Amino acid sequence: MAKTLWGIDMGGTKIELAVLKSADDPEVIIRKRIPTESEQGYEHVITRIGKLVNDVAEELGQKPETIGMGTPGIIDPESQTLKNSNTVSLNGKPFAKDLEQTLQIPMVMANDANCFAIAEANMGAVQQHLPDANTVFGVIMGTGVGGGIVVNRQVLTGRHGIAGEWGHNFLDESGGKCYCGRVGCVETMISGPASERYYAKVAGQKKPMVDIVQAHKEGTDQYATETIQRLTHFFGKAIANVINILDPDAIVLGGGLGNIEALYSEGVEAVKPYLFNHRLDTLFLKPALGDSAGVFGAAMLTVK
Repeated sequence: MAKTLWGIDMGGTKIELAVLKSADDPEVIIRKRIPTESEQGYEHVITRIGKLVNDVAEELGQKPETIGMGTPGIIDPESQTLKNSNTVSLNGKPFAKDLEQTLQIPMVMANDANCFAIAEANMGAVQQHLPDANTVFGVIMGTGVGGGIVVNRQVLTGRHGIAGEWGHNFLDESGGKCYCGRVGCVETMISGPASERYYAKVAGQKKPMVDIVQAHKEGTDQYATETIQRLTHFFGKAIANVINILDPDAIVLGGGLGNIEALYSEGVEAVKPYLFNHRLDTLFLKPALGDSAGVFGAAMLTVK
């Protein structure tokens, strides 16, 4: 009998668990979510995850061999503690080790961008459009900018656990200071908040990103159009660096900004002047799994 795949998507407000039938037949057997209640502290979060796993195991009448988990942050390969998480109570804690001790089950962890990438590569958009793809780059563009790399159906994490973090490459000084302490990171130029800041600067008034995109589509706001043109230009420049290094078969654009149509036309065209090749064959895809990518990707982490 094929091994079931167990995955947990750990978020600031909810914890979701899904069990898939197998790697070859990723049908959802069960899916449950509960509030994280992270404000009650680290130990409480561990308890919440333990309860969710035990409840599902009891309902299915089986325990998992391994559990994959998508985390809001990165497990540092050296210290084995969590870092860069916006659920701050988890930072600096041996999250995987403590969960393994509580559950008595081995854990495989990756950040949410890696889970998005492996899900879309193995179950989502890439499987639909280019199933023989060898290398996939999954992009998260929203409040922040991140990414994940999948090669031969496996996530690459890297020596420091930061593989795919293109959002903190230098792009342009005009982006100003980034929360990471550096200046001009990709995230300071093409994230949602960065684009909103630029619009407010040139238009003299604030507008949410969704309204900027709509005004650009309607052709009713020259500043909205200028903002989107700036976004596509710097997106092309930034993603060209990734392609020059990684040369992926496909790139999937996730996050709130991944829905902006201009990225797939003007944004892709903006790659070409910075590409170390005379043509661009990389496939740019919209995600297919919606908010399921995180938990499905976590489950896929257990496939070897």
